Amino acid sequence: MANDTLPTIVVLISGSGSNLQALIDATQNGQLKANIIGVISNRQKAYGLERARQAGIPTESVSLKRFKDEGKTREDFDDAVALLIAEKYRPDLVVLAGWMHILSPRFLAHFPRDNVMNLHPALPGQFDGAHAIDRAFEAFQQGQIKETGIMVHKVIADVDRGQVILQQPVPILESDTLATLEDRIHTAEHQIIVRGAQAFLDELTAA
Repeated sequence: MANDTLPTIVVLISGSGSNLQALIDATQNGQLKANIIGVISNRQKAYGLERARQAGIPTESVSLKRFKDEGKTREDFDDAVALLIAEKYRPDLVVLAGWMHILSPRFLAHFPRDNVMNLHPALPGQFDGAHAIDRAFEAFQQGQIKETGIMVHKVIADVDRGQVILQQPVPILESDTLATLEDRIHTAEHQIIVRGAQAFLDELTAA
């Protein structure tokens, strides 16, 4: 049973939700002292929604395509998602866990406490934006880097440039393929997203 005195989290996803599952497991085993009160996806068939339902967490699906079909903009979409979170759920923390949509300032304006967190599979200042793992592997093959990593950071208007909460290097091995590197990064992500969420909540509580 959820502890109503714990901080609350809403998680935004676009895909399978393996990082969401790590958060769910951590709330259930006490590693993450929080309640996940909602999961929102911009893809109706995202398996992460099923993971949430299996855990008894309310889910929402919001479609950018529907907004565009109605003649609305990406900013209108961001505004609607932010209002849904801010007015219906009112969480202490919003976690982007594989949310494949860059959020505009219109979204962030609804969260003046800077309580939106993102997980990004690269170290600070390296490989901002999409396809970070692919780009890191290519850079390794060209002899430019020997490691990549993961960071948890606050979300600001500049993509993947917000204040870093936690970071973790991931070495790239000579024997690595892109697939093995992806697997190792995803395994590390499941740990750092939990630690990052707890650190972020601790910071918000202390503020």
